[in-house]
Amino acid sequence: MNDFWTTILSFAETTTTRVGKQLMQDFGKVQASQKADGSLVTQADKWADQEICDAIASSFPDHGILSEENDKVFPGTEWCWVIDPLDGTTNFTRGLPIWSISLGLLYKGTPIFGYVYVPPLGQTFHGFWPGSSGLTTPSGAFLNHHPIHTSSDAPSNNHFFNFCSRSTSVIQTGFPCKMRMLGVASYNFLTVATGATLGGIEATPKVWDIAGAWVIVQAAGGSWTSLKDQPFPLSPGEDYSDRSFPTLVASRSEITPVFTPFLKHLKI
Repeated sequence: MNDFWTTILSFAETTTTRVGKQLMQDFGKVQASQKADGSLVTQADKWADQEICDAIASSFPDHGILSEENDKVFPGTEWCWVIDPLDGTTNFTRGLPIWSISLGLLYKGTPIFGYVYVPPLGQTFHGFWPGSSGLTTPSGAFLNHHPIHTSSDAPSNNHFFNFCSRSTSVIQTGFPCKMRMLGVASYNFLTVATGATLGGIEATPKVWDIAGAWVIVQAAGGSWTSLKDQPFPLSPGEDYSDRSFPTLVASRSEITPVFTPFLKHLKI
């Protein structure tokens, strides 16, 4: 790994560890208010967002920032960080130990590095996915620095598939897997990257929900299917506060057709 990527990974790890330590102090102890889009936000979200933004501005002054709680307009810089300071705010406020801090580093509007930290579980995920960027990056996806890969299993009623609360219309008799709902978009998809689940669907994720996981899932061998608009590359000057990117993730492209027939009732 060259010095640039070593610096990027070290920054993501150090910053999310520091922010996560404080969030653990607030875990299950703060009240949430409702935003215009119906999602919840706490002072902990806002604090974490500002801390991460300040750290990026200090360490990478030439990099842009797109975040859930601050600037939601893509600045069009060559490098840009996309931040979800607390994915799973409802779980966080209710004391359920699945929530994350998610970072995606974009090059010319497309993520090539993703980092997601889940403090209550002590899990850190990261991955590199250069795609068609032409950049030379490290390869692979990792959980606590150990390589991970999606499952090669065929769907069965002994395997899991994740849903979000807005995708329950997909649930029908004959669905080929056991169904789970975790309440955290990034973790929903990351369980596919580890091989724990065979697929997952999110009906209304925003760009900060998926930027980090987008990299890790594909680096782990997973298949990412956008059900409406393609999320990347982002467009300079565009406000992403109200744009959702319905997504189906599968452990491999060969099994995606097993799940797509169930999506006809999905409202996107």
